[in-house]
Amino acid sequence: MFRKLIRGLFNRNTLFILLLLLQVVFLVMTVLFLSKHYIEVAAGLIALNMILAVYISNTDENPSYKMPWFLMMSFFPLCTGLAYVLVKTDIGHRMFKKNYARRVGETKKYLPQKKQIIQQISEKSTVNAHLAEYLAEYGGYPVYRNYESEYFPLGEQMFEAMKREIQKAKRYIFLEYFIIDKGVMWEALLELLKEKAARGIDVRLMYDGFGTQFIMPMQYFQKLQQYGIQCRVFNGFKPFLTSSQNNRDHRKILVIDGHTAFTGGINIADEYINQKVRFGHWKDGGVLCRGEAAWSFTVMFLQLWHLEETDNGELEEYRWTETFPANHDGFVQPYSDSPTDGESVGRNVYLDIINNAQDYVYIMTPYLVLDHELITALELAAKKGVDVRLMMPHIPDKWYVYAIAWSYYQELLAKHVRIYEYLPGFVHAKNFSSDDRIAVSGTINMDYRSLYLHFECAAVFYQSQTVLEIKNDFIQSLEKCKEITLEDCQKRPLGKRIVSGILRLFAPLM
Repeated sequence: MFRKLIRGLFNRNTLFILLLLLQVVFLVMTVLFLSKHYIEVAAGLIALNMILAVYISNTDENPSYKMPWFLMMSFFPLCTGLAYVLVKTDIGHRMFKKNYARRVGETKKYLPQKKQIIQQISEKSTVNAHLAEYLAEYGGYPVYRNYESEYFPLGEQMFEAMKREIQKAKRYIFLEYFIIDKGVMWEALLELLKEKAARGIDVRLMYDGFGTQFIMPMQYFQKLQQYGIQCRVFNGFKPFLTSSQNNRDHRKILVIDGHTAFTGGINIADEYINQKVRFGHWKDGGVLCRGEAAWSFTVMFLQLWHLEETDNGELEEYRWTETFPANHDGFVQPYSDSPTDGESVGRNVYLDIINNAQDYVYIMTPYLVLDHELITALELAAKKGVDVRLMMPHIPDKWYVYAIAWSYYQELLAKHVRIYEYLPGFVHAKNFSSDDRIAVSGTINMDYRSLYLHFECAAVFYQSQTVLEIKNDFIQSLEKCKEITLEDCQKRPLGKRIVSGILRLFAPLM
């Protein structure tokens, strides 16, 4: 017992928390020290707030992100201005953005868009063609026709496919995940990876420095080097107050030999395949892309893998060179979203789908933390007669995010948006489908962190059978849902409604 107590007091996570608390205490002590000159200091800080208020008002940031800063300046006038300056002048964050921009620029030549593909999309849908052109230009990833895809409505189904495809690997296996945790799923994959690495196959594993770093034991991934598995942490968590800690790698990517790739909401942990029950039945989703489309996921992975290196080598050696037959069923466009370039690609894709819907928009998302533009788009689509439906968890993983989601329910329902909760448990899929012409499956939640702060990825399907599969998954899942009504909102206890309203004020900063 005593040894466990000592280990608990002196483990990495405890030390990180203590160091962060020390920094907070230092800031508080500084304010108290300066309180001897309270009038002069307060006047200076209030003047700083006034200058920053003018500056923030004139930036091109999302208005929903600006409002919490104004509220903070009203509630905490003596520290908010300094906090904003700290966030915006983070030198380490600037270097981080600069390195990523350089990597994207260096790899752009490997991702040319074939004009004839855009033309072929345009012949079926000009709306789809315009989105494809936007993603090719501002998302940096082309649309493909030489591919095949498979949609998985549950994590356990995708897990079986992942094992099957890893067993076929001949050259390399690249994995990039937000969460990796010990259990049935990880142990099964690890045995396959060890076997492949022993045969000389290039096996690389990249994990997020926050999502995984606090789950797995210290030095665990370094030990995997003994098996020939290369491991890297993305943006390792450091016990310092810095805005770059917000920029997490939330992507889930598995690439095999450059011809097969997986993405979706499924991390490597047992709850994602319903081997561990945490929040009831775990409803997730993901896709497999085989053929040319897998190349985009390969490049995504290598961009972050080589982020801090001076030379990322020649990417052509990782390309799959065999010809894959054209898919006459439709088109696919994998894409990535980065918080470093000011272009909210993930949000803009969602907005485009909602704004151009004619018949229906079906959305699965675990979180609902919306900015003004998304609220307006959903409500306008519903008012135009589009069948707009949202599917949310009934058993949440984060009570405060669930409380914020409920703060949107009443106003959306009043504008004829229909909302459902998945009664068996937790919805973690991030799926959009609309009009039998377009669908998205990937890692991008409908919240501020995914839309503005995280590295994310997804795949858009145009006029593809996968569009119908994602739609049908939504319709079938409705059978296990309860539809939320305005009466449900009005019956909600007053205390919960107040908490939801307060939390919503600061949602963009959470």
